[in-house]
Order: sequence, then C-alpha cells, then structure tokens
Amino acid sequence: MKIAIQGEPGSFSHEAALKFAADAEILPLSISTEVFRALAQGEADAAAIPIENSLAGSVSEHFDLLLSHDVKVERETLLRIRHNLIVVPGVTMDEIERVYSHPVALAQCRRFLAEHSGIRALASYDTAGSVKQVMESKDRHAAAIASEAAAGHYGAVILQAGIEDNPENFTRFFLVRRSGDAVIDPEANKLSLAFSIEHRPGSLVAVLEELSALGTNLTKIESRPVHGKPWEYIFYVDCQIRSAEEGARALEALRAHCAMVKELGRYKEA
Repeated sequence: MKIAIQGEPGSFSHEAALKFAADAEILPLSISTEVFRALAQGEADAAAIPIENSLAGSVSEHFDLLLSHDVKVERETLLRIRHNLIVVPGVTMDEIERVYSHPVALAQCRRFLAEHSGIRALASYDTAGSVKQVMESKDRHAAAIASEAAAGHYGAVILQAGIEDNPENFTRFFLVRRSGDAVIDPEANKLSLAFSIEHRPGSLVAVLEELSALGTNLTKIESRPVHGKPWEYIFYVDCQIRSAEEGARALEALRAHCAMVKELGRYKEA
C-alpha cells in the first residue's frame, strides 16, 4: 500500500502511516491539499492524516478536505506525541541559539522554551523537516523539536527527550481511502459524519434529539463555516454506534432535518 502523508519522512504522520500498514510505501508531500489530490488521482492508495490532538484540538483544514473529496475514513489510530530536542551530533546545549519546529509543536513545549529564554523559537512547516534542515546545514547553533523517529531517520541525536509540557499528548489519525476502495470493518463501532441544517429555530436541537432517541452516543461535535456563505455552518459529528443498522438509522434520521448529510466513514474506535 502506498500512503500519502503531509510532511517529511520521520514525521508523526509517517509513524501513524506505519501503524496502519507496517510495510507501506510512504509518499511525503508538502501540504495537505497535495495529499488529497494524490489520493483522488490514484497516485496513492490511502492517506494518513491527523484529525485531532488532545491538547491543540481539531485540524480544521482536514475536516474541510474530507467533506470536499470523494473519500471515506477506513480506520483510526492514536499516536502518543513525544517531543525531543534534536541536534547535529556533538552539539551541546550551550551552543544552541535557535530551535525550529512546527508551530503546534513549539506551542506544546512552552515550558521548555521559557526555561531556555536565550534560545529563539522559529516556526517551520514540519517537525521532521526541521531536523532535515538542521542536519543539511550542519548548523551547530540550531536545534529542532521532533520525534525520536525523525532523529534516527536523519542521523541526528536527541539532546533532551520528552520536552513537551503535558505527557497526555495524543493525536488521532485517520486512514482515508477513495470511497470506492474503502472497506467497512465488520466490527465498526464509530461513525463520522457532516451535516448542515435549515435556518429555522430548533433545527440543531431536533437533529441531536434524533440521535439521542436512537441511543447513539455523541462523542464529538464542532462547526465549521461554509466557504462563500457567511454565517452558515457545517457540523462535524462523531458517534459511537452498536451496529451497522444503527449507523444507517442515524443517517436516515438526520436527512429529515438537514439540508445536507455526508457520511465521512464508519470504522473501529482506536
């Protein structure tokens, strides 16, 4: 299986892709829109995308891309995010003047950065890409914040491990495939969907009451603006379901109250 990811080899998305398929061929791409384009055009069999972090929240762009492409979520997995200070071999802490990483990773290491106020934090496009940049430049005054896998991939060394503020740092990843290729796990107990509602009083309450009446457990709900339609919103929902029939009934119940309903995927909860 060829799995597309956003980011460089050694990134957290790379780790997640290998959790989905240990022998997968990885297709690293610069931005998320390229990942979905590669999937849609058949350049990749699947995509591994982060959808939610336990500290930073949802990856809103990926919800929008799931809605706008003919794809389905086939599986999910959880990845423990452990940040490390990574340098060129032989570099000491006293030499470091700058540290590079993705803005989310920098935000999750605020305490470490505050304790080392002489080190300037600089945003980069990717955690593993930051390690790649430091190693290619052989800059002894620069460091990166990234995973252990990134350090190993680029031949760098970990100067300090586990520098994240909170150890309860997990990211939920989806394995996404083209709708015609996605296989529903017979043990699927989770449903992700998107819907929009009519502009009338009580519409959202009516939708939630329908789910409640089915005994469906709502585990997540959030709204995203509709592009080109100010003050209109798409709602994204995750539900725990007890059977395929319950998932089908939930979708049917929503259609009576919603202007649009799209099933994003049925899969086994990680």
